[in-house]
Formats: sequence, C-alpha cells, structure tokens
Amino acid sequence: MDPTLPATPDGADLLRMEAISRKQGGAVEAAQLIGSWRLQRTWPRGSERPADLVSGLLRALGARLVIEAPGGEGQEMVIRNSVQLGELGLTFAGQARLEGKRPLLLFRFERLCLALGAWRPLDRPLPQPLPFGQQRAGELPFFALIGGGASHGWLAARGRGGGLALWTLDPADDRAHGAA
Repeated sequence: MDPTLPATPDGADLLRMEAISRKQGGAVEAAQLIGSWRLQRTWPRGSERPADLVSGLLRALGARLVIEAPGGEGQEMVIRNSVQLGELGLTFAGQARLEGKRPLLLFRFERLCLALGAWRPLDRPLPQPLPFGQQRAGELPFFALIGGGASHGWLAARGRGGGLALWTLDPADDRAHGAA
C-alpha cells in the first residue's frame, strides 16, 4: 500500500490527486480495477462539498460498479453498473477498456436488465452505432481515473459529465483479492 495515499480520501484530497494525475498521468492499472465497487460519495462538478443527499440515496439503492477481466490482463473488461431496491434491480452491462496516460476507463453499455428476484421482465440489448473497438474515445462515456485501486480499497474517478465519484471495494468480493 502506498503510504502517500490517504486511507479514504475526502474531496480536497481527490482534487489534489486529480491535478497530479492530469500532469503526470495516473498509476491505476487494469488489474487494480477488478472487483465490485460500492459507491460511497459523489461531488458535483467544481465543488469540494459532496452531494450528500444524492450520495446517500445512491448508497441506499446499493449503487455498484463491477469490473471483471474475463479474457485476462490486457483484454477488454466487462463492466456492470447497477442499483438495487430489495428484489428490484436495474443493471447496465457492457465492455470497458483503459486508454491513455491518465488513464481513461472508456466504456459502453450494451445490455439493460430489469430484474425482480429471478424474474427478468426486461433484458435486452441497447442500440449500438459501431462495434466497441471501432468507436473513438470522444464518442464513449468514460471515467477519468484519479487514484486508488483494489490494493487501496477505494477508487476515485471523474465522469464525462464532470462529477466526481468515490467507490470502496466490497470486502466480500473475491475477484479483487488476487489483484490486491
């Protein structure tokens, strides 16, 4: 574990780390992204104050980002973003890849699933203009990674819309233990 990184950063910590990653590039590698990440806090664009109401609502809905590398390191990753309220769950699933020095986690959702327990009243593909590898970075949503990773137990990134997010690794998730 890097002693220069905080155990769990606050907004000011994240802004400092973001400035460094913009200038020098980031140190988050694909293997450090693997796992089930629970959303803890969000910050609106340009603010050091967290959006406590939105963050609390998303935590209550069990907002989760799951990243897997089924083909091994260096391959495209599988990404799922979901919320859950009791037996009702909404999941967007697709592919992701790392690009650039910062790096950016580019992704696209290819499937939408609404589930009520084991029953899936909605499970359908989302329309896609081009195959994933043929789309340019500017056409895809992304997370500009700021810091953390599985070995730190937290992950921070700024989304394409400008908001900042902080996730913590789900301690019950076995996928990340090998990457730590």
